[in-house]
Amino acid sequence: MSFNRKDQRTIRHRRLRQRVQGTADRPRMAIYLSNQHMYVQFIDDIAGRTLAQTSTAKTGKGRNLVDAQQVGAQAAEAALAKGLRLVVVDRGGFRFHGRVKQLVEAAVAAGLKITNDDVVSAAEVTK
Repeated sequence: MSFNRKDQRTIRHRRLRQRVQGTADRPRMAIYLSNQHMYVQFIDDIAGRTLAQTSTAKTGKGRNLVDAQQVGAQAAEAALAKGLRLVVVDRGGFRFHGRVKQLVEAAVAAGLKITNDDVVSAAEVTK
């Protein structure tokens, strides 16, 4: 059975979302890359709410590695302004490579803590 690239990404994303779930304490950092823009949302899946968001659509910039770093820093600022420090990354079926990797690394450098553990102690958050 042949799938196009979009269908393959959707299958990978569904498989990833079986393991990744955001809560109010540790929201899901959802990343989406379109042909023209990059989008980041911090989502509480329990309440079904978006807690913070940012994108290149607001700035009118492109979608290269430098812009990915800027969006990552903006996303971290938006999350920290809402009191979110610990997040779990949902790469949206995209490979953790290139723009996705730059975006996440910039968010970590700006102060976010990334985890994929189900149980995180309060001592780990303050590190």
